[in-house]
Amino acid sequence: MTNHTNIKIPCAGSLEVAATIFIPQNLKGAIMIAPATGIKRQFYFSFASFLAHNGYGVITYDNQGIGDSLNGNLKQSNADLISWGQKDMTCVFDELKTHFPHTKYHVIGHSAGGQLLGLMNGATEVASVFNFACSSGSLKNMKYPFKFTALFFMNAFIPVNNLLLGFTNATWIGMANHCPKVCHNNGQRGAIKQVI
Repeated sequence: MTNHTNIKIPCAGSLEVAATIFIPQNLKGAIMIAPATGIKRQFYFSFASFLAHNGYGVITYDNQGIGDSLNGNLKQSNADLISWGQKDMTCVFDELKTHFPHTKYHVIGHSAGGQLLGLMNGATEVASVFNFACSSGSLKNMKYPFKFTALFFMNAFIPVNNLLLGFTNATWIGMANHCPKVCHNNGQRGAIKQVI
């Protein structure tokens, strides 16, 4: 059984990011698993345990507004894609370096977790990056017929959810968990597009 500990990482003033540290017996390097939009850190536990069993210190985390990093009511959450990259990822990466100093650091990015890496302070300290299910972040680069699904999701399903519920209920279409409404607005997509 891999040794792991749940922690809270202070981030952006009074906010905290919920994370789990996986500690190997013999350290080869350290890995931050950057989650996809709306994915809780527990989704990655089996993979993180495997990595720790093979000598890597690992940290998984919930982005602000997701899972145990939700502070208060989801409708009131100010979390967005930019803050996930600039604040959450930076705080988590700093915590990874604190727990596992003087080693090589790696990032495994799942979907948005890979797209947002360029917003993280300290990204140049990362020795390697492995992204999976990580698109360019632009609908223009998607191929039909999937592009129709993506256009509907981004331009109809999400705005209607946000208007009626105050958040995006992605579970209705079998995708992840509830997400803060500002994680998908046009301004955020435009800002990410500029970064990419």
